[in-house]
Amino acid sequence: MAKVAFLGLGVMGFPMAGHLAAKGHEVTVYNRTPAKAEAWVARHKGRAAVTPREAATGAEFVMACVGNDDDLAQVATGPDGAFSGMGKGAVFIDHTTVSATITRKLAAEATALGLHFVDAPVSGGQAGAENGQLSIMCGGSPEDYAKAEPVMAAYARICRLIGESGAGQLAKMMNQICIAGLMQGLSEALAFGQKAGLDGEKVVEVISQGAAGSWQMVNRHKTMLQDKFDFGFAVDWMRKDLGICLQTADEIGARLPVTALVDQFYKDVQLMGGGRNDTSSLIRRLK
Repeated sequence: MAKVAFLGLGVMGFPMAGHLAAKGHEVTVYNRTPAKAEAWVARHKGRAAVTPREAATGAEFVMACVGNDDDLAQVATGPDGAFSGMGKGAVFIDHTTVSATITRKLAAEATALGLHFVDAPVSGGQAGAENGQLSIMCGGSPEDYAKAEPVMAAYARICRLIGESGAGQLAKMMNQICIAGLMQGLSEALAFGQKAGLDGEKVVEVISQGAAGSWQMVNRHKTMLQDKFDFGFAVDWMRKDLGICLQTADEIGARLPVTALVDQFYKDVQLMGGGRNDTSSLIRRLK
């Protein structure tokens, strides 16, 4: 069992840190809002720290699951950042979905300090985090990944090294590109079925077993038909992720015409007041 620090206790980080504690790791948590850290300690024991540096001091592994590039840089660097508290040989594992640019920058800084760095964004949503069934795509050296993988196993269904630093974030971009297109297609199909007077649940029972089937269809069609959209990853965060995808596409010369269109559809949902709805709320535009 390892001494672990976990930075960021949102809808993903809170249960992920809980799985680490349940597996017997010694966990210290940090959250920008101290009340969340106190609530985590009340439920899982462990210890709460006032700064990322304090949480990371003496830790063998430091996990981060925060909001965006700026949030990650804030918890990792500077006088109160985790890097300043970590000892040589410790491993920083970033579960945040951020740009490959900030990932490579922080990985280089970590290496210069004698630290190890693995970018490890996750997929599976809040339910995957709570059930310890996340898909984790990683970037970094094989040696660093080999150290990190047994600890990440506490909340992973599958965990794989994709390539060097930044590769995990690029893989997560592919994941979000897929979800955007799938969710728009599912929204159109369900809205079409309702207009046609069909029983959407009966139709999905059949087509989900064929070529049209997807995780989104199986897990979201009922709540989409019921106009319920409080089941996981928020539209605001999806737009942040798609922005990273589109910016990266420009940098590498890739074309994402459907992703760019769906990003604007999500903007429509935000303008409808649905920024905190989950991503399945795309169907709201069509009703």
